[in-house]
Amino acid sequence: MILLPRSSLIFCFLSVPFFSCWPTRLYVSTTGSDSNLGTIDQPFLTITKAISLLPPMFQPGDTVYVRGGVYVYLTTISISQSGVDTARYRLLAYPGERPILDFSSMSTSSSNRGIKLSGSYWYIRGFDIKGAGDNGMYISGSNNVIELCALYENRDTGLQLGGGASNNQIINCDSYHNADPTGENADGFAAKLDVGTGNSFYGCRSWENCDDGFDGYLRPADSVTTTLERCWIFKNGYLKDGSPSLPNGDGNGFKMGGGDNGNADSLRHNIILKNCLAFDNRVKGYDQNNNRGLMTLFNCTAYRNGTNYGMSAGVKTGEAMSLMNCVAVGSVGSIWGGAVQKTNSWMNPPFTPVMEADFVSIDTTGARGPRKPDGSLPDITFLHLAPGSQLIDAGTDVGIPYNGTAPDLGAFETGVAKSGPSTITGFRLFQNYPNPFSARGGSAFGGNPTTTISYLIPRDGNVIIRIYDVRGRIVRELLNEQQGAGHYVVFWDGRDERLAPAASGVYFVRVAFKDATQTARIVLLK
Repeated sequence: MILLPRSSLIFCFLSVPFFSCWPTRLYVSTTGSDSNLGTIDQPFLTITKAISLLPPMFQPGDTVYVRGGVYVYLTTISISQSGVDTARYRLLAYPGERPILDFSSMSTSSSNRGIKLSGSYWYIRGFDIKGAGDNGMYISGSNNVIELCALYENRDTGLQLGGGASNNQIINCDSYHNADPTGENADGFAAKLDVGTGNSFYGCRSWENCDDGFDGYLRPADSVTTTLERCWIFKNGYLKDGSPSLPNGDGNGFKMGGGDNGNADSLRHNIILKNCLAFDNRVKGYDQNNNRGLMTLFNCTAYRNGTNYGMSAGVKTGEAMSLMNCVAVGSVGSIWGGAVQKTNSWMNPPFTPVMEADFVSIDTTGARGPRKPDGSLPDITFLHLAPGSQLIDAGTDVGIPYNGTAPDLGAFETGVAKSGPSTITGFRLFQNYPNPFSARGGSAFGGNPTTTISYLIPRDGNVIIRIYDVRGRIVRELLNEQQGAGHYVVFWDGRDERLAPAASGVYFVRVAFKDATQTARIVLLK
């Protein structure tokens, strides 16, 4: 929609209800004032002011843009309004700029979170969140997408899901140097305590948090599912200065569950890990922590943790522990005898002990380096398989795309094809996530009936996004509008009533921008 000039806004005040003429984009700037109109020329000073107008003056689908710079906050930014599945509210960094939300002047208190998101159907992207008196961000709402945020130096977990939070997607976020005064609670990411189901983390990194990199500890939630894919978790159990967080910090990478009193209640956190990497964590890389639920580890790698895999306890009847195509460099650790294991590097035969020569590099340099322009993880050679490694083409097909005659072992598949070139430099469609996704909300695919489609356009132009079936028929047009240069996402809900009754199968999303198109394959299950 086109922003109205101030004179038009005044006319609106006089002629029709206020909210019907208010612009669909609000702006916040360090040079703004909360007495302004919130336009790009007269921005607000605080996010709090912009959020307070939603609703009744704004409707789902509206956007708050925050310009770059440092914003000092003394109180929590609370977001309780909810969008809808077809029109999310959006809180976005202005394209090409990076806002820093600095809560360092807060006192340490469990009520002093940075952002508290109890609303649902929000898309939040592109913020640094630092120094909060508790969590950098606490989410109890559902069906939100948090992308490209960095959470650091907070006095509890960087980003925590709880209070029934379900079906949230955390994409390409970093959480590091979080530490509480006692040194025993601050994790990088957490889906724990009374969390709901169907949450997922993709492309996230977590390092040098005083407790764990990821914590799935439950109280009293039971039988919830969380998926982590392509996440790197390292050097947890240490402080920002590199010293160990003793005596209280647990120091695990992926803590997959557990509960009070040695999990006497047999609580189940169903954890799915795919292509994940744990290294240099002070205690354990992959920590069962008495979790009695399903644990599925596909193509995961562990290196130089205190213990690489600490998964020695059984699970509840009807649940399963599965490790396939996983790698341990050095000692494996301890894995329950009832676990289902296939083609893991420590299974001898067929494999001989893993050696440094199996990898291009064991140098961790770059693992915490800048992300690529699209927000994805940096390109590194660390723990990528070297040509001729016994671990190439030696795995079991677990449904993760691979090259060659069979999957490789570990977090990195060799020879992964890049997206095809576009006729317009900088235009790119990224693979949707999750993929596959399930309109049932089934636990095997994170319980999320919505998939996120992300794309980048280098300059202004009209964008058309359509979903096609395998016969080339248009199933749904998601977008057809003029957009400015930047990174965008749209969402496709597999429960869409316009789909044919037999909707399970392969679909294609096609993004057309000017004279270029790009296509990605989507798998929908029902």
